[in-house]
Amino acid sequence: MKIINIPVGTSNFAEIRRKGSYFIDKTGLIVQLLKTQSTKATLITRPRRFGKTLCMSMLSEFFDIQKESRHLFAGLSVKIMTHWNLR
Repeated sequence: MKIINIPVGTSNFAEIRRKGSYFIDKTGLIVQLLKTQSTKATLITRPRRFGKTLCMSMLSEFFDIQKESRHLFAGLSVKIMTHWNLR
C-alpha cells in the first residue's frame, strides 16, 4: 500500500509539486482565466480554508515569466487543455 503525502498547512504550489504531495488539480482555473474577456479585475472567491493562497501560488508560478516552472504543470489539466507553450 502506497503512503500518500498530504501537505497539511502548505500553501506553496511549487513545494507541493516538487515533493510529489497529494494535490487536487485546480489548474482548469488558469484556462478559464485565459478564455475570459479582458476585465479590469478578477475576483476569486472561496470559502474559508478552501485553498485561496495555494490557488494564488499556482497562478504566480504559471504567469511569472522569470521562473522556470513548466515542469510543475506536467500532467495537470492546464497542460493538457491548452495549446500554449508553458515557459
